[in-house]
Amino acid sequence: MKKPNIGMKKRLLFFLLCFELAFFSLIIRIFYIQYFEADFLQTKAYEQQTRDRLIKPKRGDILDRNLNDIAKAQTVCSVSVIHAQVKDEKKAAEVLSEKLNLDYDFVLKKVQKRVALERIKTKVDKNIADEIRELNIDGITIDDDIKRIYPYSNLAAHVIGFTGKDNQGIVGLEAKYDEFLRGKQGKILTETDAKGVELKNGKESRVDPIPGYNLVTSIDINLQQYADQTLEKTVEAKDALRGVIILMNPQNGEVYAMANKPDFDLNEPFKINSEELQSMWDSLSQKEQNDYLNKMWRNFAINDTYEPGSTFKVITSAAGLEEKAVDLNSSFNCGGGRTVAGRHIKCWRSPRSHGTLNFVQGVQNSCNPVFMDIAARLGAETFYSYMKKFAFDKKTGIDLPGEAVGIMHKLENVGPVELATMSFGQSFQITPLQLLRAISSIINGGKLITPHFGVKIIDENKNVIKTFDYSDGETTVSKETSEKMKEILESVVSEGTGNKTYIPGYRIGGKTATSEKLPRRSGKYIASFMAFSPAENPQVIGIVLIDEPKGVYYGGQVAGPVMKELMSNVLPYLGIEPQYTEEESKMEEVLKIDVPDFIGKKVSECKSELNELKIKYDIKGEGETVLRQFPESGEKINLTSKVILYTQN
Repeated sequence: MKKPNIGMKKRLLFFLLCFELAFFSLIIRIFYIQYFEADFLQTKAYEQQTRDRLIKPKRGDILDRNLNDIAKAQTVCSVSVIHAQVKDEKKAAEVLSEKLNLDYDFVLKKVQKRVALERIKTKVDKNIADEIRELNIDGITIDDDIKRIYPYSNLAAHVIGFTGKDNQGIVGLEAKYDEFLRGKQGKILTETDAKGVELKNGKESRVDPIPGYNLVTSIDINLQQYADQTLEKTVEAKDALRGVIILMNPQNGEVYAMANKPDFDLNEPFKINSEELQSMWDSLSQKEQNDYLNKMWRNFAINDTYEPGSTFKVITSAAGLEEKAVDLNSSFNCGGGRTVAGRHIKCWRSPRSHGTLNFVQGVQNSCNPVFMDIAARLGAETFYSYMKKFAFDKKTGIDLPGEAVGIMHKLENVGPVELATMSFGQSFQITPLQLLRAISSIINGGKLITPHFGVKIIDENKNVIKTFDYSDGETTVSKETSEKMKEILESVVSEGTGNKTYIPGYRIGGKTATSEKLPRRSGKYIASFMAFSPAENPQVIGIVLIDEPKGVYYGGQVAGPVMKELMSNVLPYLGIEPQYTEEESKMEEVLKIDVPDFIGKKVSECKSELNELKIKYDIKGEGETVLRQFPESGEKINLTSKVILYTQN
């Protein structure tokens, strides 16, 4: 045998080294896969061998303070197609288009789509889904789905918000508390072959979804309905652009009601609330449609700013008292206006004047020169410091997305004219809620509270998961100033411009405002009224704004009666009992009378009796005998109330 030469040995050595290197690399690769990529590859293999269908969790309910449902979840179904399992595409498309009321070509295209699972329609009524399920068509699968229901439709729409197709909160409380409400998805896992066809003897496993928690809010459904109904009636009667009402506890910031008109139906949030616009909707561009929808969903109470006008005089008054720039007896003179830095600024009463009056009378009569004088005594720097102390340069911190912040002059730009106009609520802008928060601090002893809706998170068994705490801001005024301001503002209602809100038996404080919108002399105004009660220990504070009322536009005449009607319902509901003075107890609207029993009596006889008792009445029907009555016999009513008699069923 021929001995291997050096060249052969080198080649053998080279191949041996290559083999060892390849073997060593393979060992390293196996080690890498086993220890570094094992989880990833196992997951990929599992995904290839199984199909998972997601199960939506039950979204948590949104409840009012008395645990009444404001938003809740309803079980519905979603209908899908597994392409690999479909045996007759045309039949599947025909059945689904008919049952789901969809276009046949649209459904066929989805059925033919070569994906693991294609959704045909979500939020399908369970009865319809059961009909499809009973047909047992290959490739069609039905899964549980969740539909969001709003039992009160439009009620507090801008506050509650709504959810999208995936049940995720979009605006309002639905968006703010989505992390608590949404829950966690579950899934159904099915074994399949490489083509995605379900194995006959394959295993199916289920991971149950975790339901979301429930949100308990400070909203009171009854108070919200009072606010909604009162506001809607006024906006329609005055043919106004829009309106807002806020009711809040001034001691802790809990918001009882927040109403905006016009509003929208939470169950159909993309349906336009304007018939005129709806008729031309399809001709608008996508941007124009989105802009209008966003405008429709905007919450005027927190998303938009306005010039507050005379309601801001409460702030100027409190700052003047706190800094001792004025006292209750300080004397002023109104000649119909003031000339400041060469510019004549009128009083609202011009060309008439208020003449000589003290500080309290100045507030009662809402005299502009009085507040211009107070601001001048304070000076720009001190006045501006109170603007910041009352947090007009900050958000209130309310638990709703998109809150705006006040638009203020920079201190270096506040000259004598700017200072004068700011004193009575012009030349800067704030939100209605910012104003209500600031005034709340003035009447609660100086505590700057945080307005809020969220109270606590509970589970399905009403166990408390989380309670929300809200911190207070800095002290705005002393208790002494607070007590004086409550007395002064009570006199505004009992003796001054706020008399339209006077309710016998209740001590109510308040302030009117008539704000001219920009540009000036446009003839457009915002009529507003702020009120609180009981004046000695306020339990509720509210504000009414009517934007661009037609005809009479003064705050006292437009918003004052709205506040009176609102408080007439709110105060008794909150359990605040009237305390009548001797004079008030003799008033016709206070005197009570027991309703007689009219059922079975002749109409003519009833009329005579009602006329004798001086009770107003209304006869319904053409019959001669009373069959029903409202109120029922024995109930107590005011002499100003009306009895309705029904003579026909």
